[in-house]
Amino acid sequence: MRQEQTIRGAVEFSGIGLHSGAPVTLRILPAPPGSGIIFRRTDLDGFEVEATSRNVARVSYATSLMKKGVLISTTEHLLSAFIGTGIDNAVVELDNLELPILDGSARPFIEMINKGGIRRQRRPRTYLRMLRELEMREGSKFIAVYPSNTYSVSYAINFPHPLIGRETFQVDLSDGNYLRQIAPARTFGFLHEADAMRQQGLIRGASTDNVIVLTRDDVMNPPLRFQDEFVRHKVLDLIGDLALLGKQILGSVVADRAGHAMHTALVSRILRDKSLWEETTIEESSGPTQSAPEAVVASGALKC
Repeated sequence: MRQEQTIRGAVEFSGIGLHSGAPVTLRILPAPPGSGIIFRRTDLDGFEVEATSRNVARVSYATSLMKKGVLISTTEHLLSAFIGTGIDNAVVELDNLELPILDGSARPFIEMINKGGIRRQRRPRTYLRMLRELEMREGSKFIAVYPSNTYSVSYAINFPHPLIGRETFQVDLSDGNYLRQIAPARTFGFLHEADAMRQQGLIRGASTDNVIVLTRDDVMNPPLRFQDEFVRHKVLDLIGDLALLGKQILGSVVADRAGHAMHTALVSRILRDKSLWEETTIEESSGPTQSAPEAVVASGALKC
């Protein structure tokens, strides 16, 4: 029987928030079986915000959580890394409102989780197995989930830029695919839209160290880690947003120019309609392989 997992030992790192530009120190701590992912604001008397759909707040250029007015901003990269490493339970302490952007991908989070180690727990992991399809459309945007015995994601984006255009990527989250193919993909943004975004109070911490910066016809800070790094980052984002289901999913997710708002809307729709899914466990010798090293990316200016 597949078991829940947590981090073996605490890890700590510091950085700045992508949108706030504020310095932040973050610690990942072990958590008991069945507790899920809990964010704890150490600067606010240890106030806790659970990483669940009911606490979703802002979902424009990032996915943020809020509970009783307490904000946890830009959660998707770390939540994506937790899915990629098979971490079910953890306490995430931070001393400011926004998680650190680090290099703009999930790879530094993966490295820190692996540094702390992964510990199997005694409680069997339960999955949400999709029983029926669910499709959502909003103009040219589309997102859907279909029944499957594994967790796979297919994403398409379309940007009028010579280095992007229409990109598609599909991945089955097994056999280390997340670690190799998704985790290194960085967020990206367009230089000509940066001033307008800063006037909105966004991307105050953005730089060529943590964002792929696109000029009108090129990249300011090459090289790309993948030729199609842009769509791979959207897959990373989607995996992080779907982590707000509170359980790993067994289903095939398909998205076309969807973005954070549609990602989290899909989560809400799934959880509201219990006829769409069932809770199930997985035997070790059958079913989908484990996410990433467990056996060890909406239109807009900035895609975080």
